Amino acid sequence: MKVENIHIKGIKAQQDWILQKIFNLVVNPIPSAVQAQELMQILVKIVTQVEQICANRQATPGNLKSLSRKIYSWMKFLTNEQNLESHMNSTYLTQKIAQQILNTHSEKIDIMIEFTNLAGLYKGTRIGNTASLTVNEGFISAQEDVLHALITSAFCGKCQDNTQLIRSFTSSEEYSSILLELDLMADVIAENPQGNFYNLNEIFEKLNYEYFAAALTKPRLVWSQIKTYRKFGHYEPARDRIVMSLTLDDANIPEYVIEFVLYHELLHKLHGTKWINGRSRVHTREFRAYECQFKLYKEAESWLEKLASTPSILST
Repeated sequence: MKVENIHIKGIKAQQDWILQKIFNLVVNPIPSAVQAQELMQILVKIVTQVEQICANRQATPGNLKSLSRKIYSWMKFLTNEQNLESHMNSTYLTQKIAQQILNTHSEKIDIMIEFTNLAGLYKGTRIGNTASLTVNEGFISAQEDVLHALITSAFCGKCQDNTQLIRSFTSSEEYSSILLELDLMADVIAENPQGNFYNLNEIFEKLNYEYFAAALTKPRLVWSQIKTYRKFGHYEPARDRIVMSLTLDDANIPEYVIEFVLYHELLHKLHGTKWINGRSRVHTREFRAYECQFKLYKEAESWLEKLASTPSILST
């Protein structure tokens, strides 16, 4: 039985309320832990209600209409405590930078900052003494210089240096990892490692023997239900799950390319997250040194660059 796409009534109003709640919370450098926990409980409640609505109609969040799905994915993303903390910290930092740029001795501007599941990169509007900036959620891991470039571009005009800085960040693994996670939030993934062409279990066993002395515990291995061209794999520590992009399950792609992407994600499982100068880092020097040990490293990197720039080379 075909399930019709589901619209969740009032979900946009709920998102707007949550965005305002977050902004109000981060007005202070150290937001109330109690209020932050209450916000988390609200997010979990809304996400659970959406999932129950879908289940009652014998559907999943993957059957939501586009807007409802994007908002559900965003809320689900924020039910991860670390994601919510990063979101709030970035909202506070961006607000602080925006005040420094826009407020002068002669003029004070009321500024509203929102990070959300935006189709573009950012959107800024200013009417009189009121300004608002909506930023793609992928920028919650951006450093101050990138956020400064965003605000300046939105309200003071674009320049080549700022545009290049923004583009460079959107090409980074930090940015694409968040976007992929959002893409996959509403996906109901049948946890079957067997794709149309490649079996992830078999590839894991080969890699585990060759690179990890057969000592690595196998994570859950699944193919996504969508094709992506920004990032081809994603390790989810909370679920101990590696999601591989459906883009790679193609007869035209050599097996060593899939091996390399899976190897890269297995390194994330092995090395975890390191904190350096107060910021989380997953691609440390140690990580990169291990990554380069892959026997066809350069060839695999070349293939992935080609896929990212010319996705049409794949079969349909």
